[in-house]
Amino acid sequence: MKVAVVGATGLVGSEILTVLAERNFPVTELIPVASERSKGKEIEFKGKKYKIVTPAEAITLQPDVALFSAGGGTSTEYAPQYAEAGITVVDNSSAWRMDPTKKLVVPEVNGDVLSKDDKIIANPNCSTTQMVVVLQPLHAKYKIKRVVVSTYQSVTGTGVKAVNQLMDERAGKDGEKAYPYPIDLNVIPHIDVFQDNGYTKEEMKMIQETNKILGDDSIRVTATTVRIPVMGGHSESVNIEFENDFDLAEVRQLLTEQEGVIVVDDPANLKYPMPKDAHGKDEVLVGRIRRDESQDKTLNLWVVADNLRKGAATNAVQIAELLAKKGLI
Repeated sequence: MKVAVVGATGLVGSEILTVLAERNFPVTELIPVASERSKGKEIEFKGKKYKIVTPAEAITLQPDVALFSAGGGTSTEYAPQYAEAGITVVDNSSAWRMDPTKKLVVPEVNGDVLSKDDKIIANPNCSTTQMVVVLQPLHAKYKIKRVVVSTYQSVTGTGVKAVNQLMDERAGKDGEKAYPYPIDLNVIPHIDVFQDNGYTKEEMKMIQETNKILGDDSIRVTATTVRIPVMGGHSESVNIEFENDFDLAEVRQLLTEQEGVIVVDDPANLKYPMPKDAHGKDEVLVGRIRRDESQDKTLNLWVVADNLRKGAATNAVQIAELLAKKGLI
């Protein structure tokens, strides 16, 4: 299968290449794509070197599938051109997520919605992805009424510039800034731009995407998204109110059986999910599973995942795997 990776030199693009290799995706020809300034440079994939081409050039090479991770502007401009040329696009930007004509997919949750007609498929926001993998079996069993989520997000979610800012601050060096404030020894309750309602764009993404992926607009969601000085993964405190009561042992069983989830919940032995444990893993880790004693039929969870893997690269590759399995590419 001919596979284009658009944004191959970025943090997520590089991770997509790693995941394609690790999961032995059937790549017969790789087409690494980046901006004009990277054209002609070489990247290595599975011991072979490939020359980087521009987005326009890649269309003429007719890949079967194109995994986009080059920002909303690139996706808005080029994804329709790829689709028009018969190339299936899996897009990691926010450009198409809330487009009613496009599917927003997490394979373990709603992979069944994919069809032959889907030429542009949206990959959800990283924080949403890890949360809905956990919510889906609980919603199916108990029906979710409301979700309150607070996130603790890795600097890798912002990109290389943010990682460099954290490392520079740790080393006491001046350098380029990704954030308006220091991030080392600090917490910034601000991810993406503020909206008129006082929420940030990241918070609104989590709210709207959760409803779309779970296919239920009746679920009320509220979010506070926070950047913290860690690498390796995003963490989330999730409070879920259900219509029907639950049994904690059954909740643990449902989560244990959910594809893509690992339960790490043994407080007696100080075992709970942390970003350093999620780093490099494709699964979503869940722990601190307990009843909310302030309100009936309400559950507290702590959810952690590698935002560059399941939150972005792995989910995109899993969508491509599912398309291939269904014979849609």
